[in-house]
Amino acid sequence: MRLLSFLSIIFLLPTVVFAEQALTFPSEDGVVITAGFYKSEKSSQQKTLIILFHQADSSRGEYKNIAPRLTQLGYDTLAIDQRSGNSFGGVVNKTAAQANVGRNFIKALPDMRAAINYGRDELKAERIIIWGSSYSASLSLVLAGRQAPKVDGVLSFSPGEYFNGKLSIKSEAKKISVPVFITAARSETKQWKPIFKGISAAKMGFVPKGAGKHGSSALLSQDSEEYWQAVLAFLDQQFSTN
Repeated sequence: MRLLSFLSIIFLLPTVVFAEQALTFPSEDGVVITAGFYKSEKSSQQKTLIILFHQADSSRGEYKNIAPRLTQLGYDTLAIDQRSGNSFGGVVNKTAAQANVGRNFIKALPDMRAAINYGRDELKAERIIIWGSSYSASLSLVLAGRQAPKVDGVLSFSPGEYFNGKLSIKSEAKKISVPVFITAARSETKQWKPIFKGISAAKMGFVPKGAGKHGSSALLSQDSEEYWQAVLAFLDQQFSTN
C-alpha cells in the first residue's frame, strides 16, 4: 500500500522546475570537475544525495530531465562531467575538454571518487547513492564495493565488461554490501545477469517489457515509465525520503 501511494505521487505532483546550480570542484589529481547540483525543497529524515554519472561520449546533460524528477521526490542530485565524455543534449562536457583522455573509461574513477567525497564533505549528505550509465554503471558497481563506508547504495544502468580485461566487474561486484539496482535495455539482459548473480547484498534487477534503451537514457525512452516505476520502487524500499 505504501509503495502504491508513493508511485501515485509521480502523477499527482505539480510540475516544478528545479534550477541547476553550477558547481566545480577538484578531482583527486587536480583536474577541475564541472557539475550540476539540484537541491530538493522537500524535508526528509535523512539528507540523501544521488550522484549521477553519465555514459561514454556524454555529459551531465544526460540527466537534465532525470535529476529534477528525483529532486521533486526529495532527493538532492549531483550530475557530474567525468573526464571521459563529450556532450549530451547540447551540454558540453567541460571536464573532458580539459582532461582530454578520450574513451579511456577507467581514468574517470578519480572524478567519481572525488564526487562521492564532495557529497559527504561539502554537500553534507547523510546518505549517498551513486547512479551510473553504461561504462560508469560498471564503475559505480566497482566503487560501491570499494568505497563501502562512503556509499549507501547504487543504481546501475547497462553495466558490462567494458574494460578489455583491466577490470572484472563480475569480480568487483562480489564485494558490494549495499543495496543494488541493475537494469538495461531488454536486449542487454544477458550482459548484466552474470554480474547480478554474484552480488550477495540486497538487490533488484529489472527487465523491461518493452525494448528499452541503453544506459540512463532508458528513462528518456518510449518505455520510460516502466523503468521509472522500478527505480522508484527500489528507492522507496531502500532509501525512502518520507
